[in-house]
Amino acid sequence: MSAYVALLTIELHFPDAGSLKAKRKELASVKALLHQRHGMAVAEVDHQDLWQRATLAGALVSGSLARLEERCDAAQRFLDARVPDGVRMNRVVASYADVEGLG
Repeated sequence: MSAYVALLTIELHFPDAGSLKAKRKELASVKALLHQRHGMAVAEVDHQDLWQRATLAGALVSGSLARLEERCDAAQRFLDARVPDGVRMNRVVASYADVEGLG
């Protein structure tokens, strides 16, 4: 069986957000689009109380390593276009065998 997972941390900067409400509105849209367009499971995990910063954790899965890398790259391009003033995405890719060996 071949199965792969990409675990992502996504740091976003919203310089035009003047309030938590403004940041949350933009962030809700970004999260929804990551889920709808890219099939990513995503959650805000840090900086919930800051106006201009957010950190998300995301996950993508695939039966093909090449396809998983393509999906991660597509998500990165989407984020770069959507939040041009500040995105940093880190990814860790593991196979099912890698994860199973940790248990």
